Amino acid sequence: MRHNPLATLLALVRTIIFQIMFMGGSLILVPLALLLGLLGSGASLYIGPKLWAGWFRLCSRAITGIRIEIDGEIPQGLQLFALKHESALEAILTLWWFERPAVVMKQELRKIPIWGLASARHGSIFVDRSGSAGMLREMMRQAQAAVGSGRPVVIFPEGTRVGVGETPPLAAGFAGLYKMLKLPVVTVALDSGSVWPKSFIKYPGTVHMKVGAPIPPGLPRGEVEARVHAAINALQAEGRI
Repeated sequence: MRHNPLATLLALVRTIIFQIMFMGGSLILVPLALLLGLLGSGASLYIGPKLWAGWFRLCSRAITGIRIEIDGEIPQGLQLFALKHESALEAILTLWWFERPAVVMKQELRKIPIWGLASARHGSIFVDRSGSAGMLREMMRQAQAAVGSGRPVVIFPEGTRVGVGETPPLAAGFAGLYKMLKLPVVTVALDSGSVWPKSFIKYPGTVHMKVGAPIPPGLPRGEVEARVHAAINALQAEGRI
């Protein structure tokens, strides 16, 4: 999407203000999340991440002018959530949308000072994107432990952030996770990359999200992968991207 020079300049100014405000708040909220995670247990483990995600949500809306329009209801409880991944926006807001989620994310994020420790304590599932057998086994072990404690699992089944309009095949690991967990899959299609591109500048606008009907457990691999791939790319198929 092309923007005129004035719109780009205004978006740049708003993005800089957003970065200052969000990062400033994070300097307080992330250590708080780590402290609560180290000292607390049970529900207190999830207070810090929820506050941090809420601060992000407030800043992104009030400062950058990004709004989110959700088509459908996000169910609570034990589900395997499969999301389209176009930006950092949905990666952070998983902590706001879902209750006590165990989010599958790349191993590199574990190395972020303080945040990585807080996220690990919160129960994020860090994986090496090499797709090795050992990585897949570890991901499944952690996911099974999360489900055993009553937590939903959130995964970006394409394996990485993709550009607007891109529809790559699902990455290795999703089918195995689906088979092992025996949970319904709830898909979420979105178009966040249109306002939150990989470049520094974020643009005002509306992120559209479409929550799919639950896909039951126990389907053959080819069928569940086809249904999930189609559902998370539903906005592209409808010509809305």
